[in-house]
Amino acid sequence: MEQPTKDQYLRKILLSPVYDVAKVTPLQRLDKLSEKLNATVFLKREDLQVVHSFKLRGAYHKIANLPKEILNKGVIAASAGNHAQGVALTGTKLGIKTTIVMPNSTPDIKIDAVKRLGGNVVLYGASFDEAYAECKRLAEVNGYTMIPPYDDPDVLAGQGTIAHEMLGQNRHLTHVFVQVGGGGLAAGMAVYIKQIMPHVKVIAVESEGSACLKAALEKGAPVDLPKVSLFADGVAVKRIGDETFRILKDNIDDIITCSNDEICAAMKDIFEDTRAISEPSGALSVAGIKKYISLHPELKNDKSLNFGAVLSGANLKFHTLRFVSERCEVGEKAEGILSVRIPERKGSFLEFCKMLGGRSVTEFNYRYANSEEARVFLSVHLTNGTEELNSIVDVLKGAGYDVINMTDNIVAKNHVRYMIGGHAPKELKERVFEFEFPEVKDALLTFLETIGGEFNITCFHYRSRGLEYGSILCGFEVAESELNSLKSKFDLLKYSYRDVTDDLSYIHHLKP
Repeated sequence: MEQPTKDQYLRKILLSPVYDVAKVTPLQRLDKLSEKLNATVFLKREDLQVVHSFKLRGAYHKIANLPKEILNKGVIAASAGNHAQGVALTGTKLGIKTTIVMPNSTPDIKIDAVKRLGGNVVLYGASFDEAYAECKRLAEVNGYTMIPPYDDPDVLAGQGTIAHEMLGQNRHLTHVFVQVGGGGLAAGMAVYIKQIMPHVKVIAVESEGSACLKAALEKGAPVDLPKVSLFADGVAVKRIGDETFRILKDNIDDIITCSNDEICAAMKDIFEDTRAISEPSGALSVAGIKKYISLHPELKNDKSLNFGAVLSGANLKFHTLRFVSERCEVGEKAEGILSVRIPERKGSFLEFCKMLGGRSVTEFNYRYANSEEARVFLSVHLTNGTEELNSIVDVLKGAGYDVINMTDNIVAKNHVRYMIGGHAPKELKERVFEFEFPEVKDALLTFLETIGGEFNITCFHYRSRGLEYGSILCGFEVAESELNSLKSKFDLLKYSYRDVTDDLSYIHHLKP
């Protein structure tokens, strides 16, 4: 791969043809968030592009610079997201054939969007890796040119035009926060910013569940993550690009990671200021600003500082908002989740609520288990974040209650809170697993047909979250001697899974 110098990147960005299709998006001040953080925050509105994402820039820059003889043969890309729409629209604009290979699990809304923009959609495989392999095969057979989503100099240059606009729109920016998946957006912006205004700090922001840049920086070279979180699917990349890593390691000032809950809270912040509904990865840079300022309180109230972020995309399924609305308060540290053991007698619920000091209980789950004690699962509204939650826990423990803070427990938040109903009989030999599976119409049926006929299912929870992948919590009646046989069934499914039998939320609320 060509490795342009910084000067060559600068020239590519300044002479980019992206404005044949892309618009100069506004850099909007977030008044409410700025007031809340005691800092000045601006948001680059890439959700206002015709494809509701920045990806159009990189795709167009790459394709428009290809020789005519290559364009005449057509281009191809493997993508289940925003890159697909950017390639399709580019093809329509330039009058060339575009083929997009997408996994069978791709939601109809994304397939329809690509078709509407003029792309020829090929559905193949159960995963992106399988779709990518088919994309390579079709490219070789038909002579198509593959358009990479991020790890390419021309793609980087197209994305770098965002930084060119931001610095022109506000020359007083002091910090620019950029989300990182494969690194194309961050690398393109960083290489421009550090040449034009090197004093501006560039902060890379990653999802905690897909921090491939952080892993690469620690190892000194790109490495494969064993697993990635799929909530922020726009940045769910296992390995940072080689070229993007080469640029980023020398052109960023810091890196920060954010949880899914913190991303949900940032989506709410963006909505409250702009009435725009960001996709999870689109809000990641705002989540990074909030976390960075919380870790560096000396930055608050400094009027000389101006923080910039990129709303990189707004393509999401509407039902994803159900999950976001449930988790944003936790991400804002405005809600705490507790598991508490209380006496099983008249008036104990009232006594417990009085111990909360008049605070609002936002969720309370309980089912009679035995005549002596009960384990309740509750959420409580907070006005002073983690400090207040720790105080509540201390007060309850001081009064003799057995309390566990479940606010950061993923299994509790994804599953157990919906399954409170008493413990199973003591004699049941149960193991519990969490699975991720593609959200296609036969995925659940395939799961049950593969496993359910031989092993007794003892508990089960699934709720669609509007994402490309769903999450199942499933318990099985299985002896230790049968465990390898059960796991061999899991291997047939090729679904990602983990054993959560030792998870505290399961032990205290569901375990026999």
